[in-house]
Amino acid sequence: MKKIVKQLRHGQITIPKDLRDALGLREDDLLSITLAEGKLEIEPLKVAPRARDSSWANELYRQFAPIRESLESHSEDEINEAIEELVEETRAKPK
Repeated sequence: MKKIVKQLRHGQITIPKDLRDALGLREDDLLSITLAEGKLEIEPLKVAPRARDSSWANELYRQFAPIRESLESHSEDEINEAIEELVEETRAKPK
């Protein structure tokens, strides 16, 4: 099956519905795009289903709640700058 499509602004393309249907693609599926010998190869990316038991992640999220709340008044740039400063300080410490 072959289709001709026109790229849109910023190089976006639309995968025709009959090709999406043939591949069983859904709207939120991920695709792998490879440049090989001057051609684009696009294939569905199979992702393992999420584990049902994510209790450790939920617990970690709860543990960091006070930190998230304390940072609400700061911008993302301020938080990133503070993290970078702490990383540099840690690297500068003798081992």
